[in-house]
Amino acid sequence: MEGKEELRRIAFWADALTDAEAARAMKGIAERQFAAGAYICHRGDRLDYWTGVVSGLIKISAISESGKAMTFAGTGAGGWFGEGTVLKNETRQYDLVALRDTHLAMMNRATFMWLFENSVGFTRFLVHQLNERMGQFIATIEGDRIHDPLARVARNLAWLFNPVLYPNTGKHIEITQEELALLAGVSRQVANKSLLTLEEAGLLVTEHGGITVIDLQRLARYGA
Repeated sequence: MEGKEELRRIAFWADALTDAEAARAMKGIAERQFAAGAYICHRGDRLDYWTGVVSGLIKISAISESGKAMTFAGTGAGGWFGEGTVLKNETRQYDLVALRDTHLAMMNRATFMWLFENSVGFTRFLVHQLNERMGQFIATIEGDRIHDPLARVARNLAWLFNPVLYPNTGKHIEITQEELALLAGVSRQVANKSLLTLEEAGLLVTEHGGITVIDLQRLARYGA
């Protein structure tokens, strides 16, 4: 039972495993710290770990050859990512950057694949995770092609409260306007104006160093 209790500290999906599976999972995890602004990996690097954010905030993004930046997603505390790359055993197709001081839990590929091949609970969890992630990325493409900056700010914020990917977030998140601007691909000034508009609409409350969401459903569909 100790293995599962220890795993719960860094992984909300621990309850999907048996005690023996949780103990095996914990042995394959190493924890690392990254300072704000640090690259966790660059596009084209090998990072053979399934990765969870214990605390902090990271940006998953890429820069085209012409210099255009594209943010795919932000991942806050409780989120786990990179399962597709680990399953395909390939290099990363994106940059990973810590937007604030960040504590990561990193499961090696051998342990991940053992769980994938032997744990029904873990495999079921991954199916739900990948399905939710696909929906998020489709919405990202839609947002970049259709929606204005205000809607992009609203939706990028809403994604950080996704109940499947980040079930323990609650209604409040610690995030600065600068960090939100980086995730949404807008200027800090645009992020500030957008938050004021969303607050006036009764969707959220901005506080020092954080945001409390009042109406997540309307926030996620803003601009639709």
